[in-house]
Amino acid sequence: MFLLLKYIAKLLKALSSEASPNQLAGGFVLGMIIGMTPVASIHNLLILILVIALKVNLGMVILAFLIFSGIAYLADPLFHSFGIWILENENWQETWTSMYNNELWAITKFYNTVVIGSFISAVILCIPMFPLTKIGVVQYRKHIHEKVMKTKFAKALKGTKLYSVYQTVVRVRG
Repeated sequence: MFLLLKYIAKLLKALSSEASPNQLAGGFVLGMIIGMTPVASIHNLLILILVIALKVNLGMVILAFLIFSGIAYLADPLFHSFGIWILENENWQETWTSMYNNELWAITKFYNTVVIGSFISAVILCIPMFPLTKIGVVQYRKHIHEKVMKTKFAKALKGTKLYSVYQTVVRVRG
């Protein structure tokens, strides 16, 4: 229970922080890619490097990872079917064979139906998710933040150490 409260407080802190909506949306999208694809993949190492290089919000990366890991678990059969379709597409056979025979590309494991299916699905999903998350952050800050702070849950959180950390960030921002 305490861990859940900790993540909720971190989420509220991130949404109310000085981080730009682009940083928050970028973190969400990169976390989504990590969550949707098999974790032990070389492309996820590259995504983590992007997380550091782009200075996106780590809390949003973790949130999206947690959300989309569960979704990916349920969607693996769809990723598998999509991966089969991609790998068996006659127009791409030469490309896939060339990548498989090249040691550098072989470590990506794009020959695996779930890896390629989930990766391409995640990349495609980035197109709508980035602007939607950005809009969501702006709308939260504009319309919802004050209402959330008036809920019984937020009032209960105010008595905890987590809330004092959250409140410090809000004061600095305000």
